[in-house]
Amino acid sequence: MKRLRYHRVRSTSPDYIACLNQQDWPKLEQFVHDEVSHNGERIGISGYRKMLEKDFHEIPDLHFNIRLLISDPPRIASRLQFDCTPKGKFLGLDVEGKRVSFAENVFYEFRSEKIWQVWSVVDKVAIEAQL
Repeated sequence: MKRLRYHRVRSTSPDYIACLNQQDWPKLEQFVHDEVSHNGERIGISGYRKMLEKDFHEIPDLHFNIRLLISDPPRIASRLQFDCTPKGKFLGLDVEGKRVSFAENVFYEFRSEKIWQVWSVVDKVAIEAQL
């Protein structure tokens, strides 16, 4: 039973990232719990979707790339890599259309085989060094 759950949680991450990259928002509910929290704030799936839609609006060429994935159900740790061109301010920085590369370390906790908690830290120092 635990091995089966391990496989499901582990295999969810690439499918979830593909959903994000395709901006397939109706499919998001297959991966994200209705009561999802982001960095300790309960925003629900509608708030989570709005956050992602805003990210894609502000960064039209946003693409999530998995560089590291570690699974210890019910949690997954991932290092995501980005090479993108934010339109204006990003994380309070005046990026203004400059291409930047940076990583995000993100931890997901699952409940009922869906992402229930998300903790995310973006490498802002790497972006600052490129401006």
